[in-house]
Amino acid sequence: MSNRPIGAVTFDLWDCLFHDDSDEPKRAAAGLPPKPVARRDLLHRLLSKHAHTDRVLSDLAFDVSDAAFRKVWHDQHVTWSVAERMRVLLDGFGRALPDEDFAELVDALERMELEYSPNPAPGAAEALRALHGKYKLAIVSDAIFTPGKNLRTLLDSAGMLSCFDYFVFSDEIGHSKPHPSVFEAVSGHFGVTLDSLVHIGDRPHNDLGGPHAVGARGVLLTVVKDRPLEGHVPDAVCANYADLPAILAGME
Repeated sequence: MSNRPIGAVTFDLWDCLFHDDSDEPKRAAAGLPPKPVARRDLLHRLLSKHAHTDRVLSDLAFDVSDAAFRKVWHDQHVTWSVAERMRVLLDGFGRALPDEDFAELVDALERMELEYSPNPAPGAAEALRALHGKYKLAIVSDAIFTPGKNLRTLLDSAGMLSCFDYFVFSDEIGHSKPHPSVFEAVSGHFGVTLDSLVHIGDRPHNDLGGPHAVGARGVLLTVVKDRPLEGHVPDAVCANYADLPAILAGME
């Protein structure tokens, strides 16, 4: 690891600042189905308002659209908006919804993780408050179902939003990690060099490979999940958010 001044620190969101799918036990306690089932329930209900709809086929259409989304996400580093995903689904299924029902479908899918919010990662908020003001802080996160506008709400509800100076969400910028443009956006916004960025995240391919490809550094966060390195070499590893300020200080 080469020591040099840090121009800005960027954070992933899922399984970094929030424990992904930690909302599922809350949903179960409230008598609600898991999110994948709830999404398919909603689609089937809205389609069935207008014509008989075979549940097996509408579920299959959802499955295929999810597979198409993942293919474009992983291979082209683009995350379709929820509206785009649902248009692809309906086009492939040979069905349409009135504007009002389509808007209801999109809004419900986008807001689902606000109804029963996932848990913040242990120590994340405290670490951000310790780093705020010392470093320029930004979010660099992929948006899968919850768009950037609602991820800001999620961050605000956990007391984290005000710690950040800039946000790069894939549905807003047009690319997802590890595409170079997400890190270039941070560099350009803050007026710092790419090699002065330090990115913190849990997925080696995206959160180490992405920054390394543009000359930035990557810290592997294992607070929520400890994933295989897949050949990537982190510049540092953080297993406890309480250690993060000292880890960053040691990188300068």
